[in-house]
Amino acid sequence: MTKRLAALAAFALLLAARAQAADVTMGIRTDPNSIDPHYHVYTPNSAVARHIFDALTRTNAKGQIEPALATSWKPVGDTEWIFTLRQGVTFHDGTPFTAADVVFTLQRAPHVPNSPSSYSQYTKAITGAEVVDDHTVRILTRAPSPTLPIDLAQVAVISKRAAEGKSTTDFNNGTAAIGTGPYRFVEWVPGNRVVFARNPTYWGGPEPWERVTRRPIPNDGARVAAMLSGDVDMIEGVPGVDRARLSGTPNVVLYECDSFRIIYIHMDSARDVSPGISDANGQKMDRNPLRDTRVRQAISLAINRQALVERLLSGQAHAAGQYTPPGLPGASANLPPPAYDPAAAQKLLKEAGWGEGFSVVLAGSNDRFPNDAQVTQAVGQMLARVGIKTEVQTMPATMLFTRGSKLEFSMMLSGWVGTGDPSSPLTALMATWDPKTGMGPSNRGRWSNPDFDATLGKALRTFDDAERNALYAKASEIAVHQAGVIPVYFTINTWATKKGLVYDARLDELSLAMGLKPQAVGN
Repeated sequence: MTKRLAALAAFALLLAARAQAADVTMGIRTDPNSIDPHYHVYTPNSAVARHIFDALTRTNAKGQIEPALATSWKPVGDTEWIFTLRQGVTFHDGTPFTAADVVFTLQRAPHVPNSPSSYSQYTKAITGAEVVDDHTVRILTRAPSPTLPIDLAQVAVISKRAAEGKSTTDFNNGTAAIGTGPYRFVEWVPGNRVVFARNPTYWGGPEPWERVTRRPIPNDGARVAAMLSGDVDMIEGVPGVDRARLSGTPNVVLYECDSFRIIYIHMDSARDVSPGISDANGQKMDRNPLRDTRVRQAISLAINRQALVERLLSGQAHAAGQYTPPGLPGASANLPPPAYDPAAAQKLLKEAGWGEGFSVVLAGSNDRFPNDAQVTQAVGQMLARVGIKTEVQTMPATMLFTRGSKLEFSMMLSGWVGTGDPSSPLTALMATWDPKTGMGPSNRGRWSNPDFDATLGKALRTFDDAERNALYAKASEIAVHQAGVIPVYFTINTWATKKGLVYDARLDELSLAMGLKPQAVGN
């Protein structure tokens, strides 16, 4: 009888644990700025979208492409692709998913009004999409487009029935936020929470969590405190200074991996009169020193990348000399991180006619990346040591990106996490801005180089992997040597969870409830 009671008690405890585990709360660094999956290419938005919506393809934690709403795809000739769609899929309102929804999505995604960073960068190759039948789509491209399946992993498929004629506001209030994803949208209270409910009819099988709450906690200390107190089940962006403390906490487990994210500096290299530029005495000028390649190269040499990594990031980053992490396909073997060389930087400034220095405003975020405000301040101090008097302005990331897209800054420190394919940062950050072709949507310095554009353009049309990757590497070398955009470091992603949970750490740094699972019994 005693054994039976003990067994019943154990069973009751198991049921209670399961009931308690039905809900999960995630402490995230940054709130989204929209629920509209096509409004802004922005990691917090993408993370939310991945819960509600599916794309034709998707990337796993290692950045590899997998089938999603499309079960297969193939090129037909040079400028046509056929995507075969998954059957039996329904949207959250019960509407069947069909090819018409894909065509509607591809027509809408690059044209969302007021986007700070348009999804045109992922649809730039597409000239048209056609319904072949309910489960087959023909996509036409302006040229050979070998990266199309990779690009389309970033484009959430929305419901034509729910979203036609609707605006970003309708997604934000939930009216149009109806997808085929593993979770249904419940509510978004900006600055407080985003809530999802499990989709019990998800084509990939139901998730373990009945309800998911994403709580924005931008302050690192507050986020760590929430983890230690048990207020949340998981946090992203574990600060380097707290890593050892959390790893030594019995009820906390850390999960870590390298990242696709590059932290970089944009510089206004297009305008003669730039809003944050003045002479050494603070007087406005009609001559912009950032247009001179030597000045931009000097700025790169003035940055002590290793000091940033070791002193401000506690080793949770890798100094960068290019835009794709070394070792990945398409990265160059000829671009090590530049050595810190303030004397060489001063020499270049003198050669460029700026030996007396000048003044610049450097903008950055204060709530988006690990120690982002401190990193921006440190970079400003490094530039001051070579004669570039720097005023640092930090602000919330949503404000930074909005103002940056309006070209309000002369210099801007920011970050980009792409697909893992070099085409993502090269196309978005460095290609010559052209809203008609979808190139350079996040090129907030308006750097432009014909050789770079030609090399990247050829890569984007080349199906042979080895040849395409060699062209990516060459394009990166052009951009780095011209200092079009200055690479600073690659981040390392770290998450913390309660003991008993397992997280599949992602190179794209997305924090997804789909990757968070109860630990299997016996593990």
